[in-house]
Amino acid sequence: MPISGALARATERAAHDLGIGHMLPSRFTLDLFKPARQVPTTTNVRLVRRGRRLCLIDAVFVQDGQAVARSSTLFLASDQTPSGAVWTAGRAPLPPPRELVPDSPELRLYFSESAGWGQTASAEPSGERKQSWHFAMPMVEGEPMTPFQMAASVADVANVVSNWGSEGLQFINADVTLALVRRPIEMEIGLSAIDRVEADGISVGTAVMFDRAGVFGTTTVLGLANTLRSVDPRTLERIAEPAS
Repeated sequence: MPISGALARATERAAHDLGIGHMLPSRFTLDLFKPARQVPTTTNVRLVRRGRRLCLIDAVFVQDGQAVARSSTLFLASDQTPSGAVWTAGRAPLPPPRELVPDSPELRLYFSESAGWGQTASAEPSGERKQSWHFAMPMVEGEPMTPFQMAASVADVANVVSNWGSEGLQFINADVTLALVRRPIEMEIGLSAIDRVEADGISVGTAVMFDRAGVFGTTTVLGLANTLRSVDPRTLERIAEPAS
C-alpha cells in the first residue's frame, strides 16, 4: 500500500505543478516488479503526454538507484454526462455502520456474506466473497493524505478481497489497475470483490471501490500463486514457511 500511495502522491504533485489539478486521475496502473525495503526512497516523474482533455504521467519508485515499481496515470478532463440512457449495475455494496471501527493498527474492517461486517480478527478465512473497509493511514509524516492517494493505496488490497480463501492468502499481486469516475468523498473507502478467474497459478481479481455515496471505481489485480509463503490477512503472519 505505501508504494502505490507514494507514486500517487508524486504524480498528483506533478499534476498540480503542471496546472492540471482540475483533471481527474481516471486510470492508475502500478507494476510491482521488485520487493521494496524500508530504506531511503525517491520517486521520479515524467510527463508523457499533455493535451486539452487528457494528460499522461509516469512515475518510478527508486531505492538504492534501482527501480522497484512504476506507475502510469491517465488524467481526464470531466464534462457533462450525455442525456441518453446507458446500462449500469444500479446497486452498490453497503458500508459498515459508522460506529464500527477496527481494533488493530491495520485500520481495516472485513465483510463476509455469512458474518457481515466485523473486526479484522473476527473475519472468516472461507471461500465466500470478501469485502473490506479502510480508514486513512498517512504515508508521509506531517502530511495529510489526499482522496486520490487514499484510493491508490487501498486499490492494492483488491488482492486480499479477491484471493483470500479458506487456506489464507496464497497469491501475491504483481500489479494494480485502478479506474475512477470520481474521487472518494471522504477518507473511508470500501472494496467489494465482483469477479475472479484463475488458471495454472495465475489469477485475475476485480473489485469495485465504494464510499458512503456509492461506487466510484474499480480495481483489478493479477495474482501469482505463492503457496509456500501464504499469510493470514487478519494478522499478516505467515501460515506456511518456504522450504529450507
